[in-house]
Amino acid sequence: MKVLLDECVSRKLKNYLPGIDCKTVPEAGLAGKKNGELLRLAELAGFQVFLTVDQGIEYQQNLQHRSIAITLVQALSSRLDDLLPHAPKILKVLNSIQRGQLIKIG
Repeated sequence: MKVLLDECVSRKLKNYLPGIDCKTVPEAGLAGKKNGELLRLAELAGFQVFLTVDQGIEYQQNLQHRSIAITLVQALSSRLDDLLPHAPKILKVLNSIQRGQLIKIG
């Protein structure tokens, strides 16, 4: 599973997702891109899931014809301390999410 962590997600979260190939948006060379272009470029780079805390993404993006899925973590903030309690559920979702799906956690 190849996962792209949004710029608004603590980059340290990837250390708590064992067995998952995670890269941050900057690591993937996609920093500063808007969501639509970011998702398109992420798909071209072979990412299967985009993990974000951006609550507006589900209203901004049509995922119907996308090959990437979105995991939306609904946490108090994007800080690692607020994301860590969701790590087990994130791992579970990453093992079952399908292309074009948006799954909310939290």
